[in-house]
Amino acid sequence: MTDTDPAELERRIEQTRAELAQTVDAIADRVSPKKVARRTVGKAETSAKQFLVSVGDRVSDAVGITPRPVRLGDEPDDLWAEEQPNLAPVLIGVGAVLAVTAVVMLWRRRRR
Repeated sequence: MTDTDPAELERRIEQTRAELAQTVDAIADRVSPKKVARRTVGKAETSAKQFLVSVGDRVSDAVGITPRPVRLGDEPDDLWAEEQPNLAPVLIGVGAVLAVTAVVMLWRRRRR
């Protein structure tokens, strides 16, 4: 038999209990509803920001304009360098993508 010393066995048991307590605390911390919600909101914010930047870049590329900063006192008509671009096709496309995405999400939720 290996170590049958009662003091050594008690020390190992206490060490195992401490490790188990740390593991349980880590699991409880990870699945805490507040922390899960915070992580989910953080991921959603990051995804939304990336999506908006991507859409802005694509709209700028599609319309053929480069964004410039707006200064206080600028007139709305003066914001475009030459002529105002036709944004209707781009906005219709974005609206269609959002509508299709909403339909797919609702359809998936109902299937569950």
